[in-house]
Amino acid sequence: MPVPEKPQSTLDPAVLRVESVSKSYGRRLVLDKVSLSVRPGERLALMGPSGSGKTTLLNLIGGVDRPDSGEIWLCSQRMDSLDARALAKVRREKIGTVFQFFHLLPTLTAAENVELPLQLVGARPRERQARVRELLLRVGLQDRSAALPSELSGGEQQRVAIARALSHRPRLVLADEPTGNLDSANGANILALLRELTDDQGPALVLVTHSDEAASICHRRLHLRDGRIVSES
Repeated sequence: MPVPEKPQSTLDPAVLRVESVSKSYGRRLVLDKVSLSVRPGERLALMGPSGSGKTTLLNLIGGVDRPDSGEIWLCSQRMDSLDARALAKVRREKIGTVFQFFHLLPTLTAAENVELPLQLVGARPRERQARVRELLLRVGLQDRSAALPSELSGGEQQRVAIARALSHRPRLVLADEPTGNLDSANGANILALLRELTDDQGPALVLVTHSDEAASICHRRLHLRDGRIVSES
């Protein structure tokens, strides 16, 4: 797969800035003064061995956890200093997340899972319905809209998860090993879909992966080891 061209918006202010962020759990230093930035439309891969700090960094960026020191800025808002209510609002409105194990709500249909973020941001019913139809068509699941997650294959569940992550047009998409629970054919399809939809909609993407194939859809790669960025490619 050819290296993606840099997005046209590389001169725009960064969507995400991480400035000298550190995090410890007990006496174990997991991240040590990590800094990075991602611009609109840019896809960034975070790579490194298990225990290097990739997922911890993704959790801090997503507001799931807070750093011990340093700053995290998303769309000119300092995430690490927000109270819980304000942080939840930013996460709900500006971040979409794709997980390795899909994390679809089991009692909701495919369409209802995709619609949920739109409900949380207060979109009107007609807008929600149109957006869900559009996204399910884009991910090739327009005929499976009424299916429950248990009735879908792994690849289909991940396509629903991507549609859900993008339904509210977030500024930042976080993907944690999105192909790690799929076979190679489904994994390749998911990567192509992520690349296509982020190209079309223009959010920044931060992708945690062990896979060179997954990283190949990204414009840049940062390699972590022992909680530090050791190289960029």
